[in-house]
Amino acid sequence: MTRTTDHVVASPTGTRRPSRLRVHRAWIVAAVAFVTIVGGAAFNSLPGLLIDPLHSEFGWSRGEIGLAVSIDMALYGLTAPFAAALMDRFGIRRVVAVALTAVAAGALASVWMTAAWQLMLYWGVLVGLGTGSMALAFSATVTNRWFVARRGLVTGVLTAAGASGQLVFLPLCAWIVGEHGWRPASVTVALASLVVVPFVWLLMRDHPADVGLAPYGGAYEEKPPPASGAAVRAVRVLLDAARTGPFWLLAGSFAICGASTNGLMRTYFVPAAHDHHMPVTAAASLLAAIGVFDIIGTVFSGWLTDRYDARRLLAVYYALRGVSLLFLPVLLAPTVHPPMILFIVFYGLDWVATVPPTLALCRERYGRDSAIVFGWVLASHQVGAALVAFLGGVAREAFGSYDVVWYAAGALCATAALMALVIRREHPAPEPAAR
Repeated sequence: MTRTTDHVVASPTGTRRPSRLRVHRAWIVAAVAFVTIVGGAAFNSLPGLLIDPLHSEFGWSRGEIGLAVSIDMALYGLTAPFAAALMDRFGIRRVVAVALTAVAAGALASVWMTAAWQLMLYWGVLVGLGTGSMALAFSATVTNRWFVARRGLVTGVLTAAGASGQLVFLPLCAWIVGEHGWRPASVTVALASLVVVPFVWLLMRDHPADVGLAPYGGAYEEKPPPASGAAVRAVRVLLDAARTGPFWLLAGSFAICGASTNGLMRTYFVPAAHDHHMPVTAAASLLAAIGVFDIIGTVFSGWLTDRYDARRLLAVYYALRGVSLLFLPVLLAPTVHPPMILFIVFYGLDWVATVPPTLALCRERYGRDSAIVFGWVLASHQVGAALVAFLGGVAREAFGSYDVVWYAAGALCATAALMALVIRREHPAPEPAAR
């Protein structure tokens, strides 16, 4: 049943009056943000599918291709805090529209590349800057501005948008690569990014006050003036946060999160499965299936984050992920069998379940600067992913398989679980006030 809710609306004279709206505008903005992230995430489906085709066509080593992917992931993370500050300065719509265009330009330009440095420029720099501007700091900015109630749930849904993009585009791109080659797949990704731009420009709004509303579940606030010195502010927030222990624990554990997901699974699961003679389309379908359970797990994690200690949730998530990765090398086989399906379900539920509690801890510790702080924490996530994206290719060349990388990632996840618990011991939550 739809519930009618009273919201505060600014009148032309500056006074505020109640307005009965059936759907709060915040949910429309969240829906546009979801579609934006899905469109921007289309490129993330490509690297794992194109490693072998690029290696065969151009003779580039897996290390060179992995380096291009690592540049993309590193810039994805390093751009995020500056993008959050730029959104405060120029608005969400402008920054995201330019970012989507950059992703499309990089994906489209790669169709004509002939040298490895061009791969690093198009995939690494252009796509990295574009996707970084639509990273989880974008989700944090939207959530912080438009929601007071249901923040954990909305964070989970927007985080799951990346997995939704993988679910949509990974099987499609795998089929296109198998039937028509890698270039049409790259064009498809470019078009997916461009299609989203009109939705962002027409439906996205920067702040609830732009349409005379209070944030969902909160009180009306005037829109703050544009923040100048976006880059300076991003660096200043980093320096302030770096003086606190929780920042380094969150950044370190999130770096391991990136290493064990984007850097490892997203980049090398398909090539590793293909090494065991599994068809590329079957491996890509398994990776896409992870996205299905990723959506469920992330939304559920957002719900849990609204109710339970975020530190304990993180410790459980990392520990379970580490255990699952230790079993993966013995599960890879030419065909899909029940234990592999069990791994896909288990790992998918955990993939980005770490995001809602990590963001909640940033919000709790750093207040109004939390979106930028989370951007820097996300930068560490992507630096961890970038290192593994490069080292995974090097390990494959050196050892002939990816097994050592799976085992190392499992051990790192155990370390991340301990780091999450240390946050609680060093900074216990305050006791609730007496009533």
